[in-house]
Amino acid sequence: MTIWLSVLVHTPAHSVLGSVLTYRHPAPLAPGTLVRVPLGARETLGVVWHKDSDEATGELDVGKLRDVAGVIDTVAPLSPQWQQLVRFAAQYYQRSLGEVALAALPPQLRELSPLQMQRRLARAARSAEKAGPPDKSPNASEPALTPEQTHAVEQIQAQTGPFLLFGATGSGKTEVYLQSVQALLERDPRAQALVMVPEINLTPQLEARFQERFGPLFGAQALVSLHSGMTNPQRLGAWLAAHEGRARIVLGTRMAVFASIPRLALIVVDEEHDPSYKSGEGARYSARDLAIYRGKLEQAKVVLGSATPSLESWYLSRAADQGGRYLRLHMPSRIGSVAQDLPLVRRVDMNHQARNAIFSLPLLQAIKERVLRGEQCMVFLNRRGYAPVLHCADCGWKSACPHCSAYRVFHKIDRSLRCHHCGFTDRVARACPGCGNPDIAPIGRGTEQIEEVLADLLSDVRRPGTVCAEFPLGEPIRLARIDADTTRLKGTLQTQLAAVHAGDVDVLVGTQMIAKGHDFRRITLVAAVNPDGALFSSDFRAPERLFSLLMQAAGRAGRDARLGQHSEVWIQTFQPLHPLYAALKNYDYPAFAQSQLAERAQAAMPPFSFQALVRAEARSQEAAQAFLNAASANASADMAQWEGWAETLAQVSLYAAVPMAVQRVANIERAQMLVESPSRAALQRFLGAWQSVLQATRSEPAGKGLIRWAIDVDPLAI
Repeated sequence: MTIWLSVLVHTPAHSVLGSVLTYRHPAPLAPGTLVRVPLGARETLGVVWHKDSDEATGELDVGKLRDVAGVIDTVAPLSPQWQQLVRFAAQYYQRSLGEVALAALPPQLRELSPLQMQRRLARAARSAEKAGPPDKSPNASEPALTPEQTHAVEQIQAQTGPFLLFGATGSGKTEVYLQSVQALLERDPRAQALVMVPEINLTPQLEARFQERFGPLFGAQALVSLHSGMTNPQRLGAWLAAHEGRARIVLGTRMAVFASIPRLALIVVDEEHDPSYKSGEGARYSARDLAIYRGKLEQAKVVLGSATPSLESWYLSRAADQGGRYLRLHMPSRIGSVAQDLPLVRRVDMNHQARNAIFSLPLLQAIKERVLRGEQCMVFLNRRGYAPVLHCADCGWKSACPHCSAYRVFHKIDRSLRCHHCGFTDRVARACPGCGNPDIAPIGRGTEQIEEVLADLLSDVRRPGTVCAEFPLGEPIRLARIDADTTRLKGTLQTQLAAVHAGDVDVLVGTQMIAKGHDFRRITLVAAVNPDGALFSSDFRAPERLFSLLMQAAGRAGRDARLGQHSEVWIQTFQPLHPLYAALKNYDYPAFAQSQLAERAQAAMPPFSFQALVRAEARSQEAAQAFLNAASANASADMAQWEGWAETLAQVSLYAAVPMAVQRVANIERAQMLVESPSRAALQRFLGAWQSVLQATRSEPAGKGLIRWAIDVDPLAI
């Protein structure tokens, strides 16, 4: 007997081949079974999607069907819920089933044969036996909960959710996560929990807390991590532990939302507002939104936590009688008898400071006082490098990238100019390439320059109690910089963070890497050097991101109850009376959110409308825009003739194609078209049907030379 199986494989986006192919096998296989199948001249991993009967072959040329090369029967089939999650993600985000499904699996799983997989599982079983049973001893370090934390934990256990845990920085949201996970795992000996963080560098810190709490109760192997910073064998081992139910808790970044967790009962999305939860390539999915869908699909509780929730989540957590779908849990107080008061926010009007001053005199004096008291300071600027651009005043030359419509950033530490878009790097010329002027100067500032200027301004400050033979006046202050440049090598970020936690750093300079999620106990002063750029951005989400980032940075100060009483946040700005800074000074996120939502309601912006971006890449900007405009015209001409489509098309607006903000990257021109609708259902229906129109447009003259196109549903940047 021969069975025809439909198998998902990973084929290129918009492939004419499709991602569901038919293969022969002598016996039926359950949907979700992993198999090895031939694809062209190579062999690849596939997922059995559904069984076909003999009659379902239809127009198949049976003689050309190929056999399944091997069945990975040592791995249990992927659950129906996992398959439905993939099906929904592919449909909603307008990608192929195979692309989403296969990208969600560990890379090494795609490479191993059935025999190799069998050996790998045998080694994992032996390791589990050596680990032995958990200690089961009670954890004496478990802290007492505040009334706010107790109420939040009780609500999560009693209600179905989803929940929005709106808590101030330092209010103990992590402890609520820990208590909720512990209650779940103790109540159900087979249940599993998924805890997500937005960035890799936050994983070790959270993993240590979870391991300390749950290691003695459930064993060291009951907790695994999943993120792209792991090696392929590590990712496969963690995925298998979750898939087989050995791992009770899975910690991970956005990719973890697709992890195979068959007995999932609780999902926690920490810092749910963070843009990192939105994928920027491939299937451009939102892990936060998929977590909500997966919780509903698997009847698991979902907790979204943030001190500055996304406006979409805040809007959805309004009162139930107003249409809210989330239950909002509020924790406004910090933990600790002294640290309950949030840091004092000081606004410095840079219009009254010296021209081109990087640091105001009051801020500089405040930093010196903190260092002399043995406290730590953090200076935040979300731009790495020394300066964004080099400039010649004589001829107007700027350090433009020859391959991108962007400037190369000046990195003084190695005298290089680097493009942060395509990676092109070149040495700084001794003179202006345009006119030979030797006096080319940097414009703007980055963290490298901030570190250099601070070291110079604080050179006369000596740490108290450090007089020795080598330093007769006392040791100089210790500066550290943490950004993408200083943390390239594996393990350097953890080493630098450990130095900060140990008190071996007096002043920490960095980008948003240090502004989110870290529990720096000795920092009592946080300074934002130049945050005004986002106030007047063309992106309607820029104020929301700025407020969130500044609130998160402010939350790094005063986390120790012994030091928190006099902690401060300094904002150096040329717009001290801007409403955003007024709301920040009072830590009044509800007022900020209300004003932003009112503006968006007037402009019919999300969450009061739904958007998608169609991005095209071509060798010329004209070709990219022509393709998008032709696809738009074809939609109006062709789809309007389809029966029953008049109402849907009336609810969808297609705007003219325009260049992207950075319109050329690596010599590829990029354009985009905004698609908008007041109805999510109408937008989804249109996008699904428009795919065929986009495909057909590629064969027309307007599509000649086109490299690729992609749809971004619910984009975070326009």
